[in-house]
Amino acid sequence: MERSNNTVTEFNLVGFTTDPVMQLVLFVVFLGVYSLTVVANATLIVLICNDSRLHTPMYFFIGNLSFLDLWYSSVYTPKILLTCISEDKSISFAGCVCQFFFSAGLAYSECYLLAAMAYDRYMAISKPLSYAQAMSIKVCAFLVASSYLGGFINSSIITKRTFALNFCSGNIIDDFFCDLYPLVKLACGRKDGYQTVLYLILCSNVITPTVLILASYQFIIATILRIRSTQGRLKAFSTCSSHLVSVTLYYGSILYIYSRPRSSYSLDTDKIVSTFYTVVFPMLNPMIYSLRNKDVKEALNKLIK
Repeated sequence: MERSNNTVTEFNLVGFTTDPVMQLVLFVVFLGVYSLTVVANATLIVLICNDSRLHTPMYFFIGNLSFLDLWYSSVYTPKILLTCISEDKSISFAGCVCQFFFSAGLAYSECYLLAAMAYDRYMAISKPLSYAQAMSIKVCAFLVASSYLGGFINSSIITKRTFALNFCSGNIIDDFFCDLYPLVKLACGRKDGYQTVLYLILCSNVITPTVLILASYQFIIATILRIRSTQGRLKAFSTCSSHLVSVTLYYGSILYIYSRPRSSYSLDTDKIVSTFYTVVFPMLNPMIYSLRNKDVKEALNKLIK
């Protein structure tokens, strides 16, 4: 990657606080959250791989979502833990580039993957007779591969444009990781072209999947309303309720940070919201998809026995 025209060789992460006691408390909290994230997502992946009853398109996507969340959380949390217990808050220029690239790529990939999962629910509920043929293993694999490909292509573009900026306003990043707006805040010079690319990336990776998800649920709701029995409606809605909760939490936090006017940005508030979708959300996803899921519970009991 072409280096920006400046002498910055490393960045210093401000993190959440400089109070040693609070840093220790945060270390324990983040360590607990990360441990639970690894165990929960890894367990869900093992269950889906081992139990033949879970070899369906829906669980194929859930397993890939767990894998993505496991990877996504590992991009941030180890560095957060290190900065909580170490006086050295620095991250090298190359390390910042790598963290930015993978965090953006995985975030964009998750947006596409959630849209693919919405399409899967649409086919299952609206067109059940052709569902097995339409959502074959080849189609599911293609949708997952396309999600990663689209996410990392866009990540390459925004990463190259971001780190080509001239960081002439210092190297202090007022955040706990190398995020977009704290980095842009350090840059100087004309950024009109960069803002245009940023908005295009936002539209292609967040707005477009959001529209696809809303369109899928519009058809899903129309189909559910045509079901005569109340029990049938509840059963149909229950198959997509977990995905709907997941989409609401993830897209809500993403859109809150990256689609607001620049005049309303608050780094302190954004740190809290960023913590949710980077650290907490990967822990919640396996719980959302398994706590009320009878098949997953039975697979877990079988594995334990």
